Amino acid sequence: MQRRTTAGLGLALVSAATFGTSGSLAKGLLEAGWSPAAAVTWRVTVGALVLAVPAGLAMRGRWHLLRRGWPSIALFGAVAVAACQLSFFLAVERLSVGVALLLEYLGLILVVGWLWLRHGERPRPLTVVGAGLAVAGLVLVLDVFGVVQIDPVGVLWGLCAAVGLAVYFVVSADERTGLPPLVVATGGLAVGAALLIVAGTLGLTSMQWSRTDVALAGSPVPWWLAVLALGLVAAAVAYATGVAATRRLGSKLASFVGLTEVLFAVLFAWLLLGELPAPVQLVGGLLILGGVVAVKSDERRPEQVAPAVLPDDDTAPSRSPVP
Repeated sequence: MQRRTTAGLGLALVSAATFGTSGSLAKGLLEAGWSPAAAVTWRVTVGALVLAVPAGLAMRGRWHLLRRGWPSIALFGAVAVAACQLSFFLAVERLSVGVALLLEYLGLILVVGWLWLRHGERPRPLTVVGAGLAVAGLVLVLDVFGVVQIDPVGVLWGLCAAVGLAVYFVVSADERTGLPPLVVATGGLAVGAALLIVAGTLGLTSMQWSRTDVALAGSPVPWWLAVLALGLVAAAVAYATGVAATRRLGSKLASFVGLTEVLFAVLFAWLLLGELPAPVQLVGGLLILGGVVAVKSDERRPEQVAPAVLPDDDTAPSRSPVP
């Protein structure tokens, strides 16, 4: 159990770090005339293509699992990938990036609420404290105090992105389908890519892109290399390790560890773009880490769980464990 948790934490940090590269990798594309929706569509599409072969190999002899698991893949792709990304960019059109991110990451509160309402896992004191520390740290890292632009429609889109983020963690943690994490990630990216392409075709999002060189780490690189890095690192690796981590940690702990993505984003902006983090952001980072530690400490250990009492006869109802 401890080894599984340790592996999950490692995978979650890899996922957060690779997700955190997306802003720095995409900035050159956006400055070269790419629209946000075009950048994210290419990112998701390339990620799905990169993972297609490994996912196919992982399904050898188990293709029958798709009959039971395709609804989870469809939900993951439609809500956790396409709707989440699209809602976030629609929020950014009306709000600052900091406020939009703050709203999106309220998804971790939705995860705790879902576990309480659906599975009866009432949040204990340390989880509540950890959530408070994490949200306070997020506010400081994103530096939203000076923002005065609050648009109700933008807030609504930001909250929709939060729902998408919550679905990402909840669906990723569901092992009932028997599908390998890699297959869930790949299928979700493929569904998300298809829906984003449809949204662009219908004119719901702007799909402007250019073949001019882009600036990456201060040097000009071909546009296709930037897109490849974005799709390989910030999509393929990020989603694959993220789903695998959530399977090991559960949706609650994984969602809190996922907050470190913001810290990695600040770090990569510093290393690749020369954007030095402010002292208040460093303080916020410590609060986020404190929140993650509090939630991890509040996780129920196996010896804390009362053993199941077997019925004395076959007529007593049995209880199956909640996944």
